[in-house]
Amino acid sequence: MEPTDIRNPDTFHRVVDCQWACPAHTPVPEYIRLIAAGRHADAYMVNWASNVFPGILGRTCDRPCEPACRRGRVEENNGPASMREKPEPVAICRLKRVCADHKGDVRARMPKPAARRNGRRIACVGAGPSSLTVARDLAPLGYAVTVFEADPKAGGFMRTQVPRFRLPESVIDEETGYILDMGVEFIGGTRIDSMRTLLEQGYDAVFVGSGAPRGRDLDLPGRAECAAGIHVGLDWLANVYFGHVTRVGRRVLVLGGGNTAMDCCRSARRLGGEDVTVVVRSGFDEMKASPWEKEDAMHEGIPILDYRVPKAFEHASGRLTGMRFERVRAGYDADGRRRLVPTGEPDDVIACDEVLIAVGQENAFPWIERDLGIDFDQWGMPVVDRITHQSTLPHVLFGGDAAFGPKNIIWAVAHGHAAAISIDRLLQGGDTRARPAPGVTLDSQKMGIHEWRYDNAVSHDERFAVPWSEAAKKLDSMHVEVELGFDAATAWKETRRCLNCDVQTVFTRDKCIECDACVDICPTDCITFTANGEEAELRTRLTAPALNTGQPLYVSGPLKTSRVMVKDEDVCLHCGLCAERCPTGAWDMQKFLLLETRAGGDRRPSCGREAA
Repeated sequence: MEPTDIRNPDTFHRVVDCQWACPAHTPVPEYIRLIAAGRHADAYMVNWASNVFPGILGRTCDRPCEPACRRGRVEENNGPASMREKPEPVAICRLKRVCADHKGDVRARMPKPAARRNGRRIACVGAGPSSLTVARDLAPLGYAVTVFEADPKAGGFMRTQVPRFRLPESVIDEETGYILDMGVEFIGGTRIDSMRTLLEQGYDAVFVGSGAPRGRDLDLPGRAECAAGIHVGLDWLANVYFGHVTRVGRRVLVLGGGNTAMDCCRSARRLGGEDVTVVVRSGFDEMKASPWEKEDAMHEGIPILDYRVPKAFEHASGRLTGMRFERVRAGYDADGRRRLVPTGEPDDVIACDEVLIAVGQENAFPWIERDLGIDFDQWGMPVVDRITHQSTLPHVLFGGDAAFGPKNIIWAVAHGHAAAISIDRLLQGGDTRARPAPGVTLDSQKMGIHEWRYDNAVSHDERFAVPWSEAAKKLDSMHVEVELGFDAATAWKETRRCLNCDVQTVFTRDKCIECDACVDICPTDCITFTANGEEAELRTRLTAPALNTGQPLYVSGPLKTSRVMVKDEDVCLHCGLCAERCPTGAWDMQKFLLLETRAGGDRRPSCGREAA
């Protein structure tokens, strides 16, 4: 196997899996260490620099970082039997909320409005996470940013589609307020109905972050006859937020398997629905909703029925009485493509008083004239460059759900960062495709013979559960938050489960005397000195066979005996025992820090972030 230089920053870049899995590339281990040290404000600012909405995302994020967390893999391979049965990643998302809940007043650490404007004007359509991220990145650089929003307050779907029992309005007000206080002009209650008219106002760039505002409907027999009892989920959630809907029928069906469906069914329970049922076309495991969203719904007594395809709305005298479903199963055609196959069983008829349709979202761009130079594809979506976020009219950019269809908040934030870089480079005369390199540091954590700048003790605790509010268990209020969040003591215990994946073992082969002391002391047998070979064969000869072929092995160059050092990162605890035991200092523990460069680069004002 070819040698891998484990001192190469590119290698470390891959190792910090949780940071790389986050679309905003938040330095997860760093802010977790700050929480462990009780430095919650510092942890918040580390988060804020990347994901913009720590308090919001700490409650609502889809957690793409957690499946990448190595804690789950290490527990599966090395932990006690109870852990191996259900390996759990660190509660990264809930720790994000901890720093938001315990940070205190951080307004003095936020960037101030630019002392001098640069003469460039930017319009953002929609005040959701993507547009607000663009405004956050560009306003401190001197750009005059105006955000237009159809609703009275900023936040977009974070405010109108995420129920208050999941996300309190005060959190949205606070974190959108940080951005608007940077000198951003917010024009609420104003729907943009003509891109031509907007462009005629002389903006140097326009960013469209209007989301996917239209929920899909179902044109089935009976739809028109009993329309009063059938609602599109997105519109219904907005009507609940604005107080237009305050109660539901006793029996409610929710169609769809995404997070919007979960918000609909849980809201319906709180508005008086006694018999609320979710029905999905796919299998339960194939639902798009996050696993914890499904668990929360079922915990509140809401059954989820899968493999049922809606066929018709049942009605009598103009009133909805139920729905008819065809029973199906998963099958595969001759080309191996998965499809739903009727089982031949009798149709299911489920009685109900109301139906909430949450089967998907669609973008709607009737307000963008088709003769402006903005191309659209066959599905009515704008043609958008995935790197620069520019449309075919270069100074009009798209992000969030408006660019590539429905996804989630953290992806919208990442799009906003990328679009802000493009706008800045475009208006400064640069190449929008030349993306700024991230800031990368690699520092030894050694302080003394047995002393490190980080706590390298590994906790064997299982993942801690977030407590629920007793008041919320009554399911009688839309405004009582369900999850209480970790208190400081429990948060500290959860931080101890982090393996400090950014503090990496670095091996210097010229110093190695091949005494094998590191092999002897390693608690997970992840280090092996052996003859080199082809990767597949080499994996079988390690001290502990490396079975996860998705995790690269780190192989040194030839040592004095012609052997190589092979390290299996998949099971390494980053405990530092190899570096403590090594008599020559061939092993070291070095912290890798990757900070994505935002719009403006060196021109950016400081936001008061303090490193760990």
